[in-house]
Amino acid sequence: MPLTPPEKAKIALLGLGYVGLPLALALSRHFSVIGYDSSKTRVAELKDGFDRTGEIKPSDLKAAVMDLSDDPGVLEGADYFIITVPTPVDADNKPDLEHVLAACRAIGEVIKKGAVVVLESTVYPGVTEDVCGPELEAVSGLRSGKDFFLGYSPERINPGDRKHTIDKITKVIAGQNPEVTETLSSLYGAITSGGVFPAKDIKTAEAAKVIENAQRDINIAFINEVAMIFSRLGLSTHDVLAAARSKWNFLGFEPGLVGGHCIGVDPFYLAHLANELGHDPEIILAGRRINDGMAEYTAGRINDCLQEAFPASEGCRVLVLGLTFKENVPDLRNTKVFDMVNALKDRGHEVDVHDAMADAEEAERFLGIKLLEHLEKARTYDCVVGAVPHAVYIAFSANTLTSLIKPGGLIIDLKGMWRHANLSADVRRLEI
Repeated sequence: MPLTPPEKAKIALLGLGYVGLPLALALSRHFSVIGYDSSKTRVAELKDGFDRTGEIKPSDLKAAVMDLSDDPGVLEGADYFIITVPTPVDADNKPDLEHVLAACRAIGEVIKKGAVVVLESTVYPGVTEDVCGPELEAVSGLRSGKDFFLGYSPERINPGDRKHTIDKITKVIAGQNPEVTETLSSLYGAITSGGVFPAKDIKTAEAAKVIENAQRDINIAFINEVAMIFSRLGLSTHDVLAAARSKWNFLGFEPGLVGGHCIGVDPFYLAHLANELGHDPEIILAGRRINDGMAEYTAGRINDCLQEAFPASEGCRVLVLGLTFKENVPDLRNTKVFDMVNALKDRGHEVDVHDAMADAEEAERFLGIKLLEHLEKARTYDCVVGAVPHAVYIAFSANTLTSLIKPGGLIIDLKGMWRHANLSADVRRLEI
């Protein structure tokens, strides 16, 4: 059955988050695009020109030529369906594919013969053909590979990254047959100067995506572990890394709290598959254990430093700068700073939190943390913890930092933001 060329097709995006929205916008510059999201609030905000993920500027959003809706009925008649929904894990760190399955069910209600369904969400190898395909068949009554076709093109959006945007990166593509792959090459090739990379098959493309984030997780875990070692020696990990980076092939990973919806989640998808195949994924899960334990470890080290600095105190006043899962984004999902804050509170400390990027209402509603509105009105603290290197914090002067600390207080710099700040003699500075 011949496929509809993308330039003559109706393309439907399911999921308008930090992945789906930039993709929908890029595609809309070349093709006819419908954007669907189940959240009425999200769609209303986007129609008003507001993207709470911060990925799209209001002017670009208002200028976009595409239809946005929370009504799944708009999907009817589409020639291409692209699924960009979350793929989290459950309480036992097992893959939770409910969002993907819900998208498939919505598509199955309206899909026509000759349509192509492309999954972009991160999954383990086999999900597109062995999970999505049967679900689409069950709802539609059509046959995968004959009446409709499958494809996979893993998302590579890096939140807050203004360099590696959707219009510049290489897109991996794979189709259920050569014709689908060729058509996806035309579709995705139209939106990016980075070109496309046709993978051997769908499972290969799925595998390539899931190891991208697992690799980062393992590398960060290694640096986190050596940071624990160097801390016992009184060495600055950031000074060690600065020296090591002088070698041409040293990988520039840094220690930190690994949260978010990709690096802290995707390795569990690969581990799940490994277990299903009878293989014990030792390195993958070891990396996860180290990184998942960093919030508790960091809180313990901060507590030790505070007890040493203020032995007579039953609890200290601590200011944590940064709550989001990474720098320069407003996203609070799966942030491990939240775990560190709770661990400090459990140890008897009074903790205030400020974040220059996060939405205060979301922080209070989802995490129960009331963010400080203004640092100018902040109290003088026993300790300031630099947790997330937002640009505004990196730019702090020595006077700004000193103004937040009482004499003899501590500045604990988790990300090496202020390594070169010339602080007054009555302020102590530590790295963990």
